[in-house]
Amino acid sequence: MQLFLPIAEVAVNAFLILGIGGLVGMLSGMFGVGGGFLITPLLFMVGIPPPVAVATSTNQIVASSVSALFAHIRRKTVDYRMGLILLAGGLFGSTVGVVLFNWMKSLGQVDLLIELCYVFLLGIVGLMMLVESLRALRRHRAGAPPQRRRRSRIHGLPLKMRFRISGLYISVFPPLLVGVAVGVLSAVMGVGGGFIMVPAMIYLLGMPTRVVIGTSLFQIIFTTAYTTMLHAVTNHTVDMVLALLLILGGVVGAQVGAILGQKLRAEQLRILLALLVIAVSLQIATGLVLRPGELFSLEPGVPL
Repeated sequence: MQLFLPIAEVAVNAFLILGIGGLVGMLSGMFGVGGGFLITPLLFMVGIPPPVAVATSTNQIVASSVSALFAHIRRKTVDYRMGLILLAGGLFGSTVGVVLFNWMKSLGQVDLLIELCYVFLLGIVGLMMLVESLRALRRHRAGAPPQRRRRSRIHGLPLKMRFRISGLYISVFPPLLVGVAVGVLSAVMGVGGGFIMVPAMIYLLGMPTRVVIGTSLFQIIFTTAYTTMLHAVTNHTVDMVLALLLILGGVVGAQVGAILGQKLRAEQLRILLALLVIAVSLQIATGLVLRPGELFSLEPGVPL
């Protein structure tokens, strides 16, 4: 069933968009990521213009994250205090990111900026996660005790706060900076930022994996909702028809993902997420370097 998207100005298969939303929603429930790192490139592939894909995908991230968050609230694995600190940084970062997005759009370079951000950030983060997760899995199979995290420099920073659910007593500055970084990425790349936030919460802040997923989703919901509003007001690139299709698929997929996530070990979850992140990075990089079949096109949403 073909539907015409008024803002994107392209016709798409409705069932294909529902399927994309469902797949990304499932990832949200499994890994605690908004799924924007996957949904935005997938929208590129089906012909959605990058500015519209970035601005609209955040709607689906909000919906799937809300759906997945309910499952973690029931299990009491959400650190609300940590989530609020991350959120404060995220709102500031989103504002900075939208300003950067609009500036690059005025220069006509926003498409290239988005794709380069995906290639470099996803590639680096994916490789780091994969290496660490494979080491942790080998230690587990060998029966070695889990390595204790070394005391890092962040423990010496001022303005410390106790996060009881996470079992931490650290400065508020590292969570704030993580939130700012994720907010910028949310605005520029159309992502929830979970692929950055989840590793940062585990390896930088030292949070336990069981708490990371729910807390990440809590922050993602509000940051991406704020980013969507900014894009709608400043760029007018939010396509609500596309957003509704993505949301319908995402809400269902998130519940399925939350169930599947309970059946896998933390190391296995991180390996799967790392492989997925690397695969998306390689796909986008390939599209940047390969010669297209048609050098020129007048069809909306098809890169020249």
